[in-house]
Amino acid sequence: MHAHLPTLTRHSTVRDAVDKMDIYQFPALVVVGDDMEPIGVVTEGDLCRAAFDRGNATTMAGEPASKFGTTGPTTMGLDAEIGDAFHRMLMSGLTILPVVDGGRLAGVVLRVDLMQAMMMDIAQ
Repeated sequence: MHAHLPTLTRHSTVRDAVDKMDIYQFPALVVVGDDMEPIGVVTEGDLCRAAFDRGNATTMAGEPASKFGTTGPTTMGLDAEIGDAFHRMLMSGLTILPVVDGGRLAGVVLRVDLMQAMMMDIAQ
């Protein structure tokens, strides 16, 4: 699980999102509310699709990034089994899964993280 990750607020702009994705080399960011609860997810794919639809990425720079992502993201608790989390991601087409502890964002996992963990399990 990635516990130290950049997040967005509902007021973060597309420019903020792109900058954080670039700096941290992370393909998606969780949008959090005032109490660090996940309220959305914005992926690189979401922003690219919106730029393609508009025909221009630069016109989106000052708009809220959350406008282009998903709201009410699927989450898992800290105690979730790796296989269950991976299955949920595959069935939902998710690339990033916010992990919550008491409703607050604790970190995220990517599909590749879960595949790596499962492969480490079989190697032992």
